[in-house]
Amino acid sequence: MLNTAPHLQACDDFYEALIAAHQGLTTPESHAMNARLVLLLANHIGDQATLQHALQLARGRAVPTADRRASQAVTPVVPTHAVAA
Repeated sequence: MLNTAPHLQACDDFYEALIAAHQGLTTPESHAMNARLVLLLANHIGDQATLQHALQLARGRAVPTADRRASQAVTPVVPTHAVAA
């Protein structure tokens, strides 16, 4: 089952590192980096049901009733390099 409760240690530090990793990349390079990161993390998770649940949540789709009690939608953040100045 996908853990959607706050669990990330030093979340501000991770967010800062994620934004820094995108600095200097073009939009296509940034999208490619995000895709590689998703695949690396999906490989780490490994469980197909958990990954399917994550895809449903990320897409904003309803999840099965049994999973709703532990699931909350996560709002994506647009990388700062993608915001027009």
